[in-house]
Amino acid sequence: MQHTAHEPDFDVVVVGAGFSGLYLAHRATRMGMRVRVFEAGADVGGTWYWNTYPGARCDVESVDYSYSFSEELQQEWVWSERYAAQEEILAYLNHVADRFDLRRHIVFDTRITGCRFIGGGWEIETATGEIVHATFCVMATGGLSAPKRPEFEGLDGFRGEWFHTARWPREGVDFAGKRVAVIGTGSTGIQVIPKVAQEAEHLYVLQRTPNFTVPARNRRLTDNELGSVKADYAARRTRTRRTPGGMPFLLEPRPGADLTLEERREVLEEAWRIGGAPAVLRAFSDGLADLEVNATVGDFARSKITQTVDDPRTARALSPTDYPFGARRLCADTDYYATFNRSNVELVDLLKNPVERITGTGFVSGGVEYPVDVIIFAIGFDAISGAVLEMDIRGRGDRRLLEYWREGPKAALGIQVAGFPNLFLVNGPGSPSVLGNVVAFAEQHVEWITDCIDYLRTNGLSTIESTAEFDEQWAQHVDEIASTTLYVKAKSWYTGENVPGKPRRFLPYAGGLDRYRDKCDEIAANRYRPFLLDGVDTSATAAVG
Repeated sequence: MQHTAHEPDFDVVVVGAGFSGLYLAHRATRMGMRVRVFEAGADVGGTWYWNTYPGARCDVESVDYSYSFSEELQQEWVWSERYAAQEEILAYLNHVADRFDLRRHIVFDTRITGCRFIGGGWEIETATGEIVHATFCVMATGGLSAPKRPEFEGLDGFRGEWFHTARWPREGVDFAGKRVAVIGTGSTGIQVIPKVAQEAEHLYVLQRTPNFTVPARNRRLTDNELGSVKADYAARRTRTRRTPGGMPFLLEPRPGADLTLEERREVLEEAWRIGGAPAVLRAFSDGLADLEVNATVGDFARSKITQTVDDPRTARALSPTDYPFGARRLCADTDYYATFNRSNVELVDLLKNPVERITGTGFVSGGVEYPVDVIIFAIGFDAISGAVLEMDIRGRGDRRLLEYWREGPKAALGIQVAGFPNLFLVNGPGSPSVLGNVVAFAEQHVEWITDCIDYLRTNGLSTIESTAEFDEQWAQHVDEIASTTLYVKAKSWYTGENVPGKPRRFLPYAGGLDRYRDKCDEIAANRYRPFLLDGVDTSATAAVG
């Protein structure tokens, strides 16, 4: 089929109006670019628009899970809690969209189905068949925005109600007097379960793999706390840009290997008292690299489960034993383990008795039918690459991204893909992505991408793209970094193993935002080599390590 190049309608088309898409629209238009953002939802917010389930809350402190690009914005916005709830984050993003007049660049209720590189730019097609053309296309689709579909025998015949947490009804759900089953005990399940337990007549928690979770210690922020943060905001942001996780250290981490067992426990008690995943996960600088140190942390966390949960059998079932602490996403909770002391809550261990089928009135596990009125699926996402692959993206020579990534997603710096000129990914596979403060990661990506586009425009260049060699070199570097950590010793959505048929590869860059930023800055300072500019290889591929 012959395709003809068109004059671009826009300089940049952005897919997604969450944190990344909004900042892209703001920064690119300030640089004089014509921008159009397409958003599948009816309003801004991205993941915080869609995920409205009870208990939805961020696990990065609110004063850090926010934009740093505007001093006026961070001074005027007042966060109410240490960890902001979904409603407050969504209100913040709406405020940003209005304050910076970004809605005029956004088309809502519009899903992108295909993107094709033609001539020197991109042809973007919507679900309604509308076509627009742009020189550059940026995927700001989010790392956790492609929900896994529930695939259980008999679900179509279930006569009750069922919901996916990532597509929660905006009017809410009434659980009063109802028997409810929650399937999934990852971060979302751990948030939603205590809330549903407070309303439901009876709650069955269906757990396949137990997850570590630590107390969030969420609370209202005082005026003094907010004042201290705002007085130091600029310096705080500068410091966090040089941290691995894009957020301040709550404790100055030391190597656990240098401490006695008793000293390690003292550190962990203090981290547990502070609360939140970062405090415990980064209590030791070698906690995700040294198996012995990690075992101390895991034993400590399991002891807390035993202390909290009254029934010893339930406590054992809730205690992870087959992977290192933090190798799967570490969760933060409010009263999760204590919820299992309620008389109306029952744990169903799917490792021993998997779900055999769903019936018209409940589910069958271990040959026993459990009657329920409502089923909640908290079963997660096709993470990091899933949302991009939901679109039919084709590059040079009609090359399909789905085919190029068949053996596993790979992208140079997690930003660009060989054979797909002028296509940029925000927080893509091979970037820090989900291993910390996603907003800090997104800001770094957006600034790098818009600076890159500005460089091309200023220098009369039309295209930039990666090479297959650079993609592979970067993927190997990401693998090497991951192999020095304990992340690779767990089956998780970090490695894509929660999605049947998805190739196993540790998708995020585990070297930290500080090291990653240095590499990106080095490439930009080298006039974006070893990327190809206007299809010309002007240098040998630089060393990645």
